[in-house]
Amino acid sequence: MSTTKDFIVEQLKKQIADFKPALEERTVGRVIEVGDGIAGISGLADAMMSEMLEFETAAGLVSGVALNLEEDRVGAIVLGDYAKIKEGDQVSCTRKILEVPVGQAVIGRVVNALGQPLDGQGGIAADKYYPVEKIAPGVITRQSVNQPVQTGIKAIDAIIPIGRGQRELIIGDRQIGKSAIAIDTIINQKGQNMKCVYVAIGQKESKVAGIVAKLRSAGALEYTTVVLAGASDPASLLYIAPYAGTAMAEYFLDKGEDVLIVYDDLSKHAAAYREISLLLRRPPGREAYPGDVFYLHSRLLERACKLNQDYGGGSITALPIIETQAGDMSAYIPTNVISITDGQIYLMPELFYQGSRPAVDAGLSVSRVGSAAQIKAMKKVAGKMKLEAAQYRELAAFAQFGSDLDKDTREKLERGKRLQEIFKQAQYSPVPVANQVLIFYALINGLADDVPVEKISDFEIGLYKYAAASGDVLKEIAEKKDLNDELERKMKELIGDYKSGLDYLIK
Repeated sequence: MSTTKDFIVEQLKKQIADFKPALEERTVGRVIEVGDGIAGISGLADAMMSEMLEFETAAGLVSGVALNLEEDRVGAIVLGDYAKIKEGDQVSCTRKILEVPVGQAVIGRVVNALGQPLDGQGGIAADKYYPVEKIAPGVITRQSVNQPVQTGIKAIDAIIPIGRGQRELIIGDRQIGKSAIAIDTIINQKGQNMKCVYVAIGQKESKVAGIVAKLRSAGALEYTTVVLAGASDPASLLYIAPYAGTAMAEYFLDKGEDVLIVYDDLSKHAAAYREISLLLRRPPGREAYPGDVFYLHSRLLERACKLNQDYGGGSITALPIIETQAGDMSAYIPTNVISITDGQIYLMPELFYQGSRPAVDAGLSVSRVGSAAQIKAMKKVAGKMKLEAAQYRELAAFAQFGSDLDKDTREKLERGKRLQEIFKQAQYSPVPVANQVLIFYALINGLADDVPVEKISDFEIGLYKYAAASGDVLKEIAEKKDLNDELERKMKELIGDYKSGLDYLIK
């Protein structure tokens, strides 16, 4: 009898220990208002900032994110079709911060701001998820920028160099080639051991489809992730997209790898955040932007960094794009982002319409990292070029008055004209750094002064072909990344031999 009683007690204890309740405790609230992608909720006293919420509607579950934590209500943005949500619908906390899939599974894919596939190639089997919002690495974990990001764009690599871990703003009016610079830079990373993330914010889906097709044909999609929050998507997805893209980049940063991320563009991101903020009844400030619009972009761009070797040595290089209205760099959002970044590439409409493309203005463009982000060979040939490019525009404006010019000024103008021609470059045709060093060497040493300005482009293309076919000068520049007397002698000899066969130089 005693044995039976002990057995029953043991069995009961075991069942109690293994008992899992069918119900789980969740904080539940109710929708008190909804509209334009925003929902006001009462009863969610335990909600956390950026916590994922679930709206239980008649048409199924809809996701949202808690953004405003007020005394008697929570303001949430809806990450789906807000038209399905009705007043009185139940909302529950998930105890999860908004996160996206990361890792090798998202490389080569086109995804939305939540990491869901848009390319029709099936689901994303990610092993890891990263939170969308994350505190940027501290000062102690970072090191100074000292490795170049070769963009393949001559005007940028020579006078506004970008380094791994830098934040370089691309700024200018609409339709003058801002996205083209970013896409060319991504294409040029082939074989450079760098992952890329392209975040399209508020862009037309047709434009992004064209970019994806170009990346695929150039073989660049195999190391690139495209995050798309299109023009037809709600403001909530436009707001989240750049943070989601950065989370995907941070996975590779943590593994000690280098990543390039493009935000195209943050003007639309700020406008989406303004829309959300005003709907959540936050007080408007200058140009109706909320007071924390600077924090919006600073907490995003601070996540771009170069980590020191103790923390893996990885880097995230950010290329944010900002659209100006009628070239006004002094507007609210442009000045905000200029003060956060480490320099800017300014595209001038006048140069664009004159046919100088990319229309980089050497005077207003700057890289605060400077020659630290250049190989030694490029440093040696590009040292004076920024000054010459900036001076040329001033002298050209002065010379058009037709006054007599002294010999030095005429020489500067002639060299400046050739420099402007060299800087012209077709889209989707990045130039390897060794080729750039060769043509710039010819230019600064007066070896191209006798080439007619209208023939400079032909001279350049022919020089690249001749150098590739005759010897190992380009290979030596690429491997040594520096110029010595012997290599300079070979370059001079190569350029002289090439010029001797040009019929338009025969006097």
